Amino acid sequence: MHTLRQIFNRQKKALFFLSALFVLGWAFTDWKTIFAGLILGSLFGLYNFWILVRRMERFDQSITEGKERKSIGGTALRFASGVAAAAIALSMPEKFNLIGTVIGLMIPYVLLLVDRIIVHVKHY
Repeated sequence: MHTLRQIFNRQKKALFFLSALFVLGWAFTDWKTIFAGLILGSLFGLYNFWILVRRMERFDQSITEGKERKSIGGTALRFASGVAAAAIALSMPEKFNLIGTVIGLMIPYVLLLVDRIIVHVKHY
């Protein structure tokens, strides 16, 4: 079983590789706003996933120590982060595409799903 930190590190590597492709797309195509939105959204999505990993590790630690934890929290912070990414895209539509930003926000979760499918196929 992989730890959440190992999953996050694999996710981070894949997302940085994908971000490099987005930067190349931004630099060499006419769809600059779309690729800028994908970059913006995927960075905010990675930040959201990092918040989730950090909160889950704290929750796990409190359970192993026997402390009571009422909530795993972080939902409001992740929601605010998504709103911030959308607000940036809306405030600068000449630089960022809103649809690209929203798609970029979902990329870490799609990568997580693909990673879990690959791990499941390899080990089961």
